[in-house]
Amino acid sequence: MSASAAAQLNPTPQAGEIVISVRDLVVQFGSHKVMDGLDLDVYRGEVLGFVGGSGQGKSVLTRTILGLVQKRSGAIRLFGQDRDALAPSELHALEQRWGVLFQNGALFSGLTVKQNIQMPMRENRDISQRFMDELAMLKLEFVGLPPDAADKLPSELSGGMVKRAALARALALDPELLFLDEPTSGLDPIGAADFDELIATLQKTLGLTVFMVTHDLDSLYSICDRIAALAGGKVIGAGSIQDMLASDEPWLRAYFHGTRGSRLIGSIDRRKGGESPQRDETWKPAPISR
Repeated sequence: MSASAAAQLNPTPQAGEIVISVRDLVVQFGSHKVMDGLDLDVYRGEVLGFVGGSGQGKSVLTRTILGLVQKRSGAIRLFGQDRDALAPSELHALEQRWGVLFQNGALFSGLTVKQNIQMPMRENRDISQRFMDELAMLKLEFVGLPPDAADKLPSELSGGMVKRAALARALALDPELLFLDEPTSGLDPIGAADFDELIATLQKTLGLTVFMVTHDLDSLYSICDRIAALAGGKVIGAGSIQDMLASDEPWLRAYFHGTRGSRLIGSIDRRKGGESPQRDETWKPAPISR
């Protein structure tokens, strides 16, 4: 596969509904262009892993899609709607259709876990305190946190518990779309694998579409339906893990065939003669304690 062919890799499923559509996006800070004519589609019901080198702008793209960073030009459509054309009330309604897990959790340090989870509910739902308490405990159960975590402050939690608490908050309004920024960063291998399994299970159970910025090769292989790669301000390739491994685009080869990538290839090769690994449909997140 040539470099130009890698850049034109077309995602599957081609006939699926496009939840996120980015066209000819330009984002610039001073004289530095972070995005330079970037195009990307994310399809309903998929887990898309978004990769790229450090400082290439992966998180900037996420924040631009969310409206936290201003674009210079280009179009961003979410659920078929051009966010630039929406009235404030329409944009507010649209924003309630997604949840966000930022890289370091971004929990409010002075609020308990339960209060953090309830914050989106207080701002966007007219419901009683009792109902909010019930919903917060349900979200905690979703992400595998014990009930006694509800009244703890973020400083009293382990790193893995902070990630789960932040995920519970991201799910507070029952979103259709979930943005994850380096969700396994800072976790040990066992914790990262457990978190991957949690994301996969929630995605299937709740019917989520997931846009995941990650550098974790294990996550790319274990839970991502497709991968899109960022370099030079553009998406240089999008497709399955097999497409990424087959590409001869220089950055993709360096990323997927480097020392760490070789482990991934070996894992795939060992499975070629056997049955593909299946997600455990009966799996539930095990409660964890500090």
